[in-house]
Amino acid sequence: MKKAKRVILSLLVAMSMLLTVACSVEGEKKSDSGNKGKTEGKGTIGLSVSTLNNPFFVTLVDGAKAAAKEEGKELIVVDAGDDSAKQANDIEDLVSKKIDILIVNPTDSDAVTPAVQTAKDAGIKIIAVDRAVNGVDVDATIASDNAEGAKMATEYLLEKIGDKAKVAELEGVPGASATIDRGKGFHEIADKSLEVVTKQTANFNRAEGLTVMENILQSNPDIKGVFSHNDEMALGAIEAIKALGKDIKVVGFDATDDAKKAVEDGTLLATVEQQPDLMGKQAVENAIKLLNGESIEKTIPVEVKLIKK
Repeated sequence: MKKAKRVILSLLVAMSMLLTVACSVEGEKKSDSGNKGKTEGKGTIGLSVSTLNNPFFVTLVDGAKAAAKEEGKELIVVDAGDDSAKQANDIEDLVSKKIDILIVNPTDSDAVTPAVQTAKDAGIKIIAVDRAVNGVDVDATIASDNAEGAKMATEYLLEKIGDKAKVAELEGVPGASATIDRGKGFHEIADKSLEVVTKQTANFNRAEGLTVMENILQSNPDIKGVFSHNDEMALGAIEAIKALGKDIKVVGFDATDDAKKAVEDGTLLATVEQQPDLMGKQAVENAIKLLNGESIEKTIPVEVKLIKK
């Protein structure tokens, strides 16, 4: 009798253990299923922008914020202030915040490489916007055809000032892909049909554009045209030209509101429109696709067009 009781007790204990294990496994399955449902389409997007001291990038960020708000996604924006070291630190901070997608607008396409590679090694998806990231296989690059835009602007400048006229080039931040590509497009036309007497960097900055242009005019008072890698430098250059009462044609790049107004009043010959708000919007929209496990194109072009009076 005692032996029978012991057998029944043992069977009851065994059944209890089996039920516990079964419930545990079922609970884990439900938990896993629930986690999958919570993870898909969620996540945090980080945006590291080269500078917010430039209307073009302010518009780009506004486009990104509007898209994130519309889709109900968290977007963390950090401003590098045109400082490559700060941008590297900003990206490291974003990685520590466990972001899922990094949208990066490099200050310098080479200098940003180590930080972006660190983010990628941490399993973060990468989208470059407006400027490329050199040396890293990013998930997508969203940018205008900077070389083609520069060619369009230079051809129009050539049309207005004539063959073999002397011109100056105001370059952007050294190492930025936009600087490289816009310079390439400019020289493709200028080296054959114009005389480029000087090229100097003004770091995409209006105040520097003014100062650099003043120095250029002292050494080259007979130039007829200026190709500027962006509108901010172009508008600074125009101030220097006005102060000396000279008739020098200037073309810019970005089509900021100030630049378009300058085109309308005749002080700026032309500018290239890039649609930065659309760049920011597309960057966030494609980031969301990545969050949802969808595939996206490696290169996503944004149309450019010449704005002239």
